[in-house]
This record gives sequence, C-alpha cells and structure tokens, in this order.
Amino acid sequence: MLLFSSILGIFLSLILLYFNARKNRSTIYLCLFFLLLSLYGFYQYVLLYSKSVFLTEILLVGFSIVFPVLYLIGPMLYWYIRSVLTDDSRLKRNDIWHLLPLIIYFLSSIPYNFVTLADKIQAAVEVVKDVSYIQTYHATILDQIFPVSAIYLSRPILVLVYTLWSAGLFINYLIKKKVSEVLSKQHFMKKWLCLLLGFLLVLEVTQIILIIKAFEMHFSDLYFTLNVFRIFSAAGLTGLLISPFFFPFILYGLPRVPQPLTTPNRSDDLQAKTAEKSRQNFESDYILTIDETITFSMKEYQPYLQPDCNLAYISKLINIPKHHLAYYFREVKKQPFNDFRNEWRINHAKALIQEGKASEITLEAIGSLSGFSSRNAFITDFKKIEGVSPGAYASRYN
Repeated sequence: MLLFSSILGIFLSLILLYFNARKNRSTIYLCLFFLLLSLYGFYQYVLLYSKSVFLTEILLVGFSIVFPVLYLIGPMLYWYIRSVLTDDSRLKRNDIWHLLPLIIYFLSSIPYNFVTLADKIQAAVEVVKDVSYIQTYHATILDQIFPVSAIYLSRPILVLVYTLWSAGLFINYLIKKKVSEVLSKQHFMKKWLCLLLGFLLVLEVTQIILIIKAFEMHFSDLYFTLNVFRIFSAAGLTGLLISPFFFPFILYGLPRVPQPLTTPNRSDDLQAKTAEKSRQNFESDYILTIDETITFSMKEYQPYLQPDCNLAYISKLINIPKHHLAYYFREVKKQPFNDFRNEWRINHAKALIQEGKASEITLEAIGSLSGFSSRNAFITDFKKIEGVSPGAYASRYN
C-alpha cells in the first residue's frame, strides 16, 4: 500500500508539473510537495517493509541528499497555500529562513559522506535483518546530541506545524473575504484547500503517533500492531494523493469560474449574455469574458496611463486572478502584457500629437502623459510599434 501510494504521488507530481508549470506558477510548489511526500513514503517503505538490501543500500548511500530535502515538505505546502491566497507565487527574501532545517541537517550529515561504501552496505544489511538497528545507527552529528527518535519525529512534526500555519492563513482569508477577492470566482478552490489540509492533518498526527510507538516497541510486530493508527495514516495519505483527481481544474490548468464575471456600467443585456455563457462552464467562454473585461477597462478607466500599470495592477482593477490574466496573454493573445499595454499608451500619445499638443508641450511630456516613465522608453516603444520616432511622427502634424 505504501509503495503504491508513493508511486501514485510521483505520477501525480508529473501531471501537475506538465499541465500547470507555465499556466500557474504556484502549482509548482504543490508538485514539489507531492513529490517530496512521495519520496518520504518510499523511504518509509524501503526502511520498514521492503526487506531489500539493494534498496536500503541506495537509500543509505544517498542519505546526505535525500534526507535533508525531505525537510522542504512543509515549506512547499506553505508557499503553495500562500501563493494561492495572495495570487503571487514569488518567493520573498524572508523565505530563506524556511530552509534552515534543511541546512542544519545537511551540515550535520557531511561527516557521513566520509563513511566507506562497505560500511554503508553493512548498515543496510543490518537494517534488513532487524529494522530496530536504526535506533543505534548514527548517521549525523545530530544523532549524538538528540535521541534518534527525535530526529525521525522532526520531519512529521515540522510538516504538522506548517499544516497548522497554512490552515491559519486559510482561515484568516475566509474571515477577511471581503478584503481579499482572489478566490471569489473560484469556489472549488476553497473545497480543495480544505481537503488538502484536512487529509494532511490526519496523516501527520497519525505518523507522529506511529513513530513514537514504533520506537517504544523497538519496531517489534510492526505489521500486526497499531492497526487503528495505520489505517488512519493510510486513509490520510490515500485521500491526500487521490483528492486532486477529483479537482481536474487543479490538475489540468486554467480553472473554470462557476459565477459570471461582469464589468461596471455594462448594459443589462450584455450582463445577461455573459452570465449565461459563464453558466455553460466552458473555458472558451471564460476567456471571452476576460477579453471583454480587459477591453472595457482599458477604454473606460485608462489604467495604462499609470506608470505602475502591470499585470497585478490590472488584476486588482478588474477582479480577475493574476495567473488567469497571465494565461490569457500567453496562450490566447500570444502577446506579452507589456506590449499590449504599450500599444494603448502609444495610441494615446498619437491622439495627443494629432490634437496638436506637440506644438504646446515637449514630446517627453507627451510620453509622460501617456504613462511612460522615461523619455527613452517612450521613444523606443514608439519606434517599435509605429516604425518611426515620435519626433518624425509629430512633424507630419506641425
């Protein structure tokens, strides 16, 4: 069961990575979370149940690499939840502290790299003969400071802390839902996050109990005892790995939106048509709605005139998640957002020039009034779009 779940988790990670890496960057954290969780499950299977000297040898030879990386399970979960709730997948400078457990464990395992291969193979043989051998096997400096059981408990406890931390972020978001509208059009995301955190909470609590009891029993009769906790642990892991398959919008890219998107001051007929299309729940209709909303907003509110107009600015203005807009410009318009925005700016500048403003104010001022932050950017983008400089274009109207 544990081996099957580990293979399923790796397969799930590959699906997430293939379908979402370019469409939704935050899903990369989820992919790595499932991958590392699956590696942890495989590590437990090899150590406790496989009775394979070969697999145990591989595990111990790659000890200083595999074991420290498992401390990233919690941070990957936290970064995924945070990026989903804030619609911002970028890492922050303070996120370096999340790597501290990994760094500490990696540094403490460096002396293990100088252990001969023959000693590692012998240790693998001893583990296969009697799994309780891991209680006396010291592979890091930390094993000489803390009990071995504490080292093995540190991973699930750390993941449990991150699970509760992420749950706190999610609950805080739900309480302040009027302030944050990232998931306002994606109600299935709330169900998905509840299932993700719920199954993980069950898994980690039972894992902690199982590890404590296993060390107390010196791993004797591990197959036949603690059945209740093993059942709950298996249920938590299975539910965790299967749940994404019940949310194909998570697995396969751009989420559909169950509620219609409307824009301010649009006619009742157009709103009704948009609502009907949204209810059909097709991705193409949602894309059409995004296109209409952006065009309306650019004409009505002229956000491109603001120097800080970027994808996040537009996302907040029209209340559409930023990664949906990124998908729209990348996959549908086949045009970077900056080029799309600059076309509106250049058209605005051309209108000012045609009105005779070039004889009243400088071209640099016209560029500034059109949203450009510098004279060079205005000239460069004007030439790129019109094929001539602003000065040459203005000379036609003088």
